Amino acid sequence: MHSKTHEAILVVDFGSQYSHLIARRIREQNVYSKIVSHKITPEDVKQQNPKGIILSGGPASVYASGAPRCNEKLLYMDIPVLGICYGFQLGSQILGAEINSSENREYGNTRCTVKDHSTLFSSLDDSIDVWMSHGDQAMELPDDFQSLAYSDNCPYAAARHKERDFYGVQFHPEVTHTPSGKQILNNFLFKICGCSGDWEMSSYIKSAVEKVQKQVGKEKVICGLSGGVDSAVAAALIYNAIGSNLSCVFVDNGLLRMNESESVIKTFKENFKVDLHFVNARERFLEKLSGVTDPEQKRKIIGHEFIDVFKDEANKIADIKYLAQGTLYPDIIESVSAHGGPTVTIKSHHNVGALPSELGFELVEPLKELFKDEVRKMGSELGLPDDIIWRHPFPGPGLAIRIIGDITEDRLQTLRFADEIMIQEIKSAGLYGKIAQAFAVFLPVSTVGVMGDERSYENVIALRAVESTDFMTADWVKIPYEVLARISSRIINEVRGVNRVVYDISSKPPSTIEWE
Repeated sequence: MHSKTHEAILVVDFGSQYSHLIARRIREQNVYSKIVSHKITPEDVKQQNPKGIILSGGPASVYASGAPRCNEKLLYMDIPVLGICYGFQLGSQILGAEINSSENREYGNTRCTVKDHSTLFSSLDDSIDVWMSHGDQAMELPDDFQSLAYSDNCPYAAARHKERDFYGVQFHPEVTHTPSGKQILNNFLFKICGCSGDWEMSSYIKSAVEKVQKQVGKEKVICGLSGGVDSAVAAALIYNAIGSNLSCVFVDNGLLRMNESESVIKTFKENFKVDLHFVNARERFLEKLSGVTDPEQKRKIIGHEFIDVFKDEANKIADIKYLAQGTLYPDIIESVSAHGGPTVTIKSHHNVGALPSELGFELVEPLKELFKDEVRKMGSELGLPDDIIWRHPFPGPGLAIRIIGDITEDRLQTLRFADEIMIQEIKSAGLYGKIAQAFAVFLPVSTVGVMGDERSYENVIALRAVESTDFMTADWVKIPYEVLARISSRIINEVRGVNRVVYDISSKPPSTIEWE
C-alpha cells in the first residue's frame, strides 16, 4: 500500500546487521524506505516502483562460494543504485570490476579525501571522517568508473559508474560514526533519485486507519496493553479506526514499575473512553515465580502465565475476532532471517506476552512498518501524553529480570522505590530525555554498612543508564557526580533495607542493557 502512495527507496539486504539503520536514516529525511530480500526479482522491483535502490553491507566476500547476490538486472533498470560496503563491491563486480582481499584492512574511523563534489558529496568538505569496516575492496576499477573519494588504504572509498546511475561507498554512511553520512544519503535521495520527501506521519496515520478499517470491518478487536509506548500507540490508532469495537486488556502481573497500572488506566479511560479490562494477577504470577532464579525460566513462566490470564479474560468478551499487537519493524527484521535473506536471527519475536496464534484470533499489527521514533511521533499526533510516549523502554518480563535471583514481594517493593527515586532525580536534572534507558537493579548480595552508629548488613542496588539510537549498541551515560550522589543518598535514606548503591559503567557490547 505505502509503496504505491509514497515515494520509496528499497534497501536490499545482504545480511548486514545495520540494514535497519539504513532504512531509518532514509525515513528520517521524510522518504519511505523498505527492507527487501537480496532475492527480490526485477519484476517485484518494477511493481513497487522505487525512486532508488540501496545495496546493503554484509559479512560475506563477493568472490566466496555461496555469497549472497542480487539479480544482476537490478543494475540495469534505470533506477539509481547506491552500494554500501559489500553492496558497493557486489555492484562494482557486476559492472565489470574485480574485488579482492586487501592487504591493509580498514576497521574504524578513517579520513577520506573527496575528489568530486558534484553529486554524492555535494556540500561536503574536501576531507571527511568516515567509518570503515571491510577486508575486501576494489584496487582497480574499469575505465567506465570514476573515483569520487579515497583514503590512504582505499583508492576507491567512493566511486560512480559513468554510464549508469550506480554509486558506491566503501564506508558506512548510515552509522553515527560517519558525521557526514546524513548529507551523503540526502544527496543520493534528493539530488540523484529526485525524491521530494513526502513521507509524513499525518498521512501515514490516515492510511493506517483506513487499512485497519478495511481489515477488520465491523468486527471486534482485543488489544493487550503492557504499559509501554508500542501497545499504547497501537491501541490509540485502532481506537481511531473502530472506536467502541476495540477492547483492551491490561494485566498487572505484579512486576510493573511504580504506579504503572494507575497511569495506564487513567490515560486510556480519560483520553479514549476505551473498553478497558483490568486484571489483577499479581498473586498468580508471584506464586508461579516463587523460588525461580534462572532468567530464562523466569521469562518462560511469565510468558506462559500471561497467555493463560489473557485467554481467560478474552473469553469473557463476546465476539472477538482480531488480536492487536504493537509489533514494530525492527521486531520483524530481528525475528526472522531478514526477509528470507542471510541475516543471522537476533532474537525471537516478542510482544505483549508473546501471544500465540493458538488463541484463535487474526492479527492486527498497525505499527509493523514503523521504527520506535516513528511510533512516538504517531503517539504524539494521536494525543497520547508525553509520560506514555517518552517513557523509557521496559522489558516484557518486567522487574523479574531486574531482580537477580529469587523474586519476592519485599524485593519488588524495594526495587520499585529505588527505581522511582532514580527516575525522579534524572528528570529533575533535565536528563531523562537525553537518556535512552535508565533503571535500578536489585542485587542478591548484602554488604556491611554503618547506619546510625550501628552495623548494618543490607542489600545493594545497581543503577544503569545508557544512551543508544537503536538499542543494538549502547554506551553508559556519564551522569554528573552530583546527580548520582543525590540518587544514592535518597535510596539509602528512603528505601528500607538498602545500604549501598553502585553504578554500572559497562557498554553494549560486551554487556547487554538489561542484567538478565
